[in-house]
Amino acid sequence: MAEAERIIGTPDTPDAAGDGQERPDADQGGAPGRPRGRRRIAVLFAVAAFAYLLDLVSKMIVVAKLEHNEPIEIIGDWLRFAAIRNAGAAFGFGEAFTVIFTVIAAAVIVVIARLARKLYSLPWAVALGLLLGGALGNLTDRIFRSPGVFKGAVVDFIAPKHFAVFNLADSAIVCGGILIVILSFRGLDPDGTVHKD
Repeated sequence: MAEAERIIGTPDTPDAAGDGQERPDADQGGAPGRPRGRRRIAVLFAVAAFAYLLDLVSKMIVVAKLEHNEPIEIIGDWLRFAAIRNAGAAFGFGEAFTVIFTVIAAAVIVVIARLARKLYSLPWAVALGLLLGGALGNLTDRIFRSPGVFKGAVVDFIAPKHFAVFNLADSAIVCGGILIVILSFRGLDPDGTVHKD
């Protein structure tokens, strides 16, 4: 619990960063990191908006042009576009828990929104933006697609050979998650401080 609070909880005062660590974005002569912190928030929401819109547009095209039609081969039978409706989590797992996955996606969005105001790291802004955009993309399907609100099936269409079918929102979530793991291993916190364990 203490580790989670250390990673997520960013001090609001410059000398509360802990262990003499300084915020790398601290502006000289003013409130440390505030203007650059706002730019990081802008990056987060710009990345999220791009990922969300890309996912939304791709699904609209798939539903209009590909659903109920033959799959399109992109690289032989190694990669195809094949429209399916997925009531489960990413990559088709857990179809019996659609409502639970909807609640989890909504919770992730709330956590990221709360974390955004304490964000001073550009890599974390990109990672969280990917997570936010992907979560919003699949949550939109859960809310607005059949069979009903919070039970909607997500549109998946990227079908590699010998792998589950997924969409661009899933890809954004996975890429954001991988980036967060890398940043954590490197000791970079969302507030821009670097720690060594």
